[in-house]
Amino acid sequence: MKTRVLGITISLCSCLFTTSMAVTQTVTVDASPSHVANTFSPPHALGAAIDRLRTGSPEKLLNDPLLSIILNAGWQTVTYRQNTELMVEAWHWNPRGTWSNAEKQEGYFVGSAEPGDEIQHSWAYPLPHRGFSRGDGNGWSRLTDGDPNSYWKSNPYLTKAFTGEDDSLHPQWVMIDLGAKIDVNAIRIAWANPYARHYSVQFWTGELEPFYDGTTKGTWQTFPLGNVTEGKGGTVTLKLVSWMIPVRYLRIWMTDSSNTCAVHGSADKRNCVGYAINELYVGALSADGQFNDYVTHFPSRNQTVTWPSSVDPWHAASNLDESRGDQVGFDFFFHCGVTRGLATMVPIAMLYATPEDAANEIAYLYKRKYPISWIEMGEEADGQHMLPEDYGALYLQFAAAIHKLVPEAKLGGPPFEGTFGDVEVWPDANGKVSWLGRFVDYLKAHGRLNDFTFFSFEHYPYQDRPTYSWADLYPEPGYVSHIVQVWKDNGLPPNIPFFMTEGNIGGGAPPSTVKSALWLADYVGSMMSEGAGATYYFHYMPSPDHPSGFLAIDKEYSFKGYTPQYLATQLIAKEWVQPVDAPHKQYKASSDVMDAAGNVLVTAYVVERPDKQWSVMLVNRDQFNDHAVKVVFADPATKGARYFSGQVDRITFGSNEYAWHQEGELGHADPDGPASKSTVNGGAEAIYQLPKASITVLRGSIGTH
Repeated sequence: MKTRVLGITISLCSCLFTTSMAVTQTVTVDASPSHVANTFSPPHALGAAIDRLRTGSPEKLLNDPLLSIILNAGWQTVTYRQNTELMVEAWHWNPRGTWSNAEKQEGYFVGSAEPGDEIQHSWAYPLPHRGFSRGDGNGWSRLTDGDPNSYWKSNPYLTKAFTGEDDSLHPQWVMIDLGAKIDVNAIRIAWANPYARHYSVQFWTGELEPFYDGTTKGTWQTFPLGNVTEGKGGTVTLKLVSWMIPVRYLRIWMTDSSNTCAVHGSADKRNCVGYAINELYVGALSADGQFNDYVTHFPSRNQTVTWPSSVDPWHAASNLDESRGDQVGFDFFFHCGVTRGLATMVPIAMLYATPEDAANEIAYLYKRKYPISWIEMGEEADGQHMLPEDYGALYLQFAAAIHKLVPEAKLGGPPFEGTFGDVEVWPDANGKVSWLGRFVDYLKAHGRLNDFTFFSFEHYPYQDRPTYSWADLYPEPGYVSHIVQVWKDNGLPPNIPFFMTEGNIGGGAPPSTVKSALWLADYVGSMMSEGAGATYYFHYMPSPDHPSGFLAIDKEYSFKGYTPQYLATQLIAKEWVQPVDAPHKQYKASSDVMDAAGNVLVTAYVVERPDKQWSVMLVNRDQFNDHAVKVVFADPATKGARYFSGQVDRITFGSNEYAWHQEGELGHADPDGPASKSTVNGGAEAIYQLPKASITVLRGSIGTH
């Protein structure tokens, strides 16, 4: 009995202590009517992304019973992701179409715009003139594959024959990475047709790689003997310096083509423009003319690494590889129910495609009368190391072709890879390095900015990490506000909406804790508060026995359990917002709940819903401690303060509602949701309890001033 009384006393003291401490902890909402941060409708603004799926899986994932479970999470609109570009593949969105060389079933394929048998599947064709040794998939470069008959070729659509601009304005290049600094003095280039007449061989002066982190921390310097102004093709050995120089990265910068025809013949002018190389060699040239090659030539990723500026989309029917995944046939996609009948953002292939094929795709979708919202032009051009002027040149050609058939189509892009900051490229003649800024400049210079109707980017703050710590949650709102401001500073026109079209905390979200759920709430709340037109969750489609996704399913595609992000989605899409097609006004909020290092432990995101309720989503990112807060709705203009009044709905999901139990390589969750629901009393003195590691939605009416 004494022990019980002591236990009760301790409990009461603990509760009183928490409440008294919480008096100084406040979430303040800037509820001034003139300070609305964003206005959005959830069915169009809170969505998910669907990518290429494992061969044989679309019928299992995109049909009931699994589809109903996926949809029940609450994400609404979807964006159809175009994955083949990341793999350096041509995409046959329609298996029916015509080849430029019909007799040999090769060349440039154009899908039919005329509706016929419904498209259930669409496939990829790895490009035979690829110059990339890395990237998604398992392809390799033809520049160092050891085969004298294979070759890399640049994209013909970046030549004067198609851009109308001098080829020197769209220099093409190949880069070779020796893996470490090696003393070299020579290069051997086995040119194919067409070859470069004017080119420079250069080396990178920076210590970091020329892409990403090292882009502006070095320069490309032409070797003393590296300028060639009268190239004749064939296999050429060039002595670059009269001594040995340590280099890791070399680049061949090509500005004038021979315009001689490739082995595919002269009947198609696309075979006769640009640049082509059979094989590259880098090493040491002795005084007696002996060449010692340091390059590893191998038809796999074990070769010496190369990167090109572009790749010719030429391919053949024999290049088809259905094992690499199903891009999901458009008719199946729109009929299966995953779109809910809402307008969908769709992509075109642009980096490795033809304008006619892209235009026919959009015409086909419009003829089928499918609801289309936006059209994304290509996929991650920055990740393919394409210069913005080259992307711009393709963009204008493809936009013209699409608008010729579908004038009302709304186009945009690029979309960028997930990034923390600005996407920078090698400086142009004016020293400008901003990819977005230079792309916008290119459109303006050509009087075509009206063809750019939205901006899109991806968001993966920890994409390259195998794990991430709890502390990685804290900077997320700052990452979002920073990157949005970067885009604005770099020239994003203020009247153009922006979308985060694919994102997650990383490559996947392990189910071991609710950490990924808290990140998701923080991300969606902060992205929308910064003015996004929409956000799209990625990893929407689950994989068998791979719990780092949206649902846990077994090898038979049967439902096994929920993941933290699924349960968080229900809170965001069904409780925080009202799942109706009506305007929600979002307001910014601040919190003084911090740790000793100044990290904000409780973040808040506020919407005024069409049902006139105010909804506050509070994310307690403290892994070990509950917190208690006041919520004040302030109006800086009047210096007034309002509070929730009457009964307040309280919905919470967190570590109390979800716990993971590891079982060897697998495991299960128990409990596995649902969110806890209750009602509490509002008022000026109300204190709201926020359990550790949780998301809490408070929803109700607020009093008058």
